[in-house]
Amino acid sequence: MYEGNQELSNFLGWVSIACWLVVYSPQIYENYRKQSGEGLSVSFVAIWLIGDLCNLSGAILANLIPTIIILGTYYSVCDIILLVQIYYYRWKRERNTRLLLSEESGVAALYDEASPLLPGGERAEVPARKSMSKDSLKFISALLFVFTVGVAAWAVDRHIHRDSPRSKPEEVIEWRSQVLGWISAALFRKCVYSMETFRLTLVVKVGARVPQIVKNLSTRCEGLSPFLFVYSISGNTTYFLSILAASLNFKHLAANAPWIAGSALTVFLDLFVLYQFFHYRLEDNKRAEALERGCNE
Repeated sequence: MYEGNQELSNFLGWVSIACWLVVYSPQIYENYRKQSGEGLSVSFVAIWLIGDLCNLSGAILANLIPTIIILGTYYSVCDIILLVQIYYYRWKRERNTRLLLSEESGVAALYDEASPLLPGGERAEVPARKSMSKDSLKFISALLFVFTVGVAAWAVDRHIHRDSPRSKPEEVIEWRSQVLGWISAALFRKCVYSMETFRLTLVVKVGARVPQIVKNLSTRCEGLSPFLFVYSISGNTTYFLSILAASLNFKHLAANAPWIAGSALTVFLDLFVLYQFFHYRLEDNKRAEALERGCNE
């Protein structure tokens, strides 16, 4: 029976932490760049926020270590930033539309109804094709950067504790935590960080993915940053592997079963979202090529 490698588990845990600390930043930047948050499902973000607030409240009530409270606060603030972006950019767009309509109503009298919509016979602009290879290169570069940060953090932690090896904590299968864990795996993200094992236990809310997947069917992933899901997949995969690296003992696996199941299902759904992104990108490129050929004929 494989007894586990605590050092490998700690290493994977640190890489998982690095992934989760930056998971929000690509989408926040994408919303700012496009001045719109319509690529995100409000339900998707709202469920994240509910889970993070529950996690933060539980950490405070249980008087857990400051690290858990700080991480819970950080995640909750990021969720709120995403929601604020969505509604702020909606309000801004509606305001600009009203101003534009009022200006156009004053200018409309200066033009005859027979005026051409495209003066000078200009042709409609052909949408630019987007490079799939460039996107893939961005994904690889971003992952290498995050993984490097995780490795550096693990190396620093190992150096600091080189003279004080940490013992593996005793795991107890307790029904209340298991019930909460399975609920967390279905709906919320539950984050438990142990200073003794330096491990981030993270399960992204599976239920939140469904409204986002449905929304992508109408938006074609426009305004959605794929890096959000790349980092999520990386964070959940390294977390899942950190559990297996620690031990393959039945008691260990049973105690972590809700988080293992939540991580595995979330990775599957995130891969589906990435499939949507590349599928629509490929379709858009084919459409752009067809329009370009039509304009050149």
